[in-house]
Amino acid sequence: KFVLLFPFCLCDERDGLRETNLPRPALSCWPEWAFPSPFEDPWNFPLLMLIWKMAPALCCGNTLVVKPAEQTPLTSLYIGSLVKEAGFPPGVVNIVPGYGPTAGAAISNHPDVDKIAFTGSTEVGKLIKEAASKSNLKRVTLELGGKNPCIVCADADLDLAVDCAHQGVFFNQGQCCTAASRVFVEEPIYPEFVRRSVEYAKKRLVGDPFDAKTDQGPQIDQKQFNKILELIESGKKEGAKLECGGLAIGDQGLFIKPTVFSEVTDNMRIAKEEIFGPVQPIMKFKNLEEVIQRANNTEYGLTAAVFTKNLDRALTLASALQSGTVWVNCYTALYAQAPFGGFKMSGNGRELGEYALAEYTEVKTVTIKLSQTTH
Repeated sequence: KFVLLFPFCLCDERDGLRETNLPRPALSCWPEWAFPSPFEDPWNFPLLMLIWKMAPALCCGNTLVVKPAEQTPLTSLYIGSLVKEAGFPPGVVNIVPGYGPTAGAAISNHPDVDKIAFTGSTEVGKLIKEAASKSNLKRVTLELGGKNPCIVCADADLDLAVDCAHQGVFFNQGQCCTAASRVFVEEPIYPEFVRRSVEYAKKRLVGDPFDAKTDQGPQIDQKQFNKILELIESGKKEGAKLECGGLAIGDQGLFIKPTVFSEVTDNMRIAKEEIFGPVQPIMKFKNLEEVIQRANNTEYGLTAAVFTKNLDRALTLASALQSGTVWVNCYTALYAQAPFGGFKMSGNGRELGEYALAEYTEVKTVTIKLSQTTH
């Protein structure tokens, strides 16, 4: 076991507690090595998400079981080879490729597993929590889906806002839980914001991901490809204005044209469901009270962004938005020191920063009665 022992501190008998002649006990609270910790790794950022979990878990002295996504097992397997080369003791890091309903379910239900960290869909996150509750009440941290609001106020730096919103939704083919997938633009600048966003989308180069000039590669698999196109069709049918894109590229590969919708309303599927693809729905708003209510009217709460030159407005929105992370005049600004995680159905627990260490330890209180000493 790896134990971090904090300095002892004597019980304090002030604050109205009765003084006694009994010897004072010495108290110690320390985080203790906790448990075998399985990770279920997502396919969209298989290396990054793995390291976010491995680093704090190993620092706290845990043994690990890694179940990579079935779409992207090779990254984790290569990390396993590096772990072996580095001389880790056998059994400290274990890589178990497999499918969710078999390998993932076995891990979630196993009585000797004390903690699971999962990044992926809200649907699977619910199944993991259910399995944890029915087995041994293992601790679970989840980083799940998002339908993230990106709020652009009329006083914002428009060039910056358009660029950040574009990169925020189209990066990694739109396959990001942090994607800026609901863009709210204040009415006075709405037409110009849409016009510039369409220009950006039309210039985005789609093609071979191994070509350095390519901005956007293919979607991960046929299932995700079909889901994105189906949601695009729903946007057309429900009355959103298709500004550009909206189609697959060619009849080979899983490439989708960068797609921009305007005149989107909150009741449309593209405004409610996580698309996980290169689709930018742009909505308009009139005032802060309205946009706060609409931005929070979702089951998710992972990230949000605010673009404004007014600090009071930025802080008002940052405080009111029900999101684990709020970016002001930037997007996807992630730092190792800053905790990351969601509100509501976007999960629980935090990764990165000091908060991540708490997820991989148990706090133990030890009380020791000291011998009576005479002075």
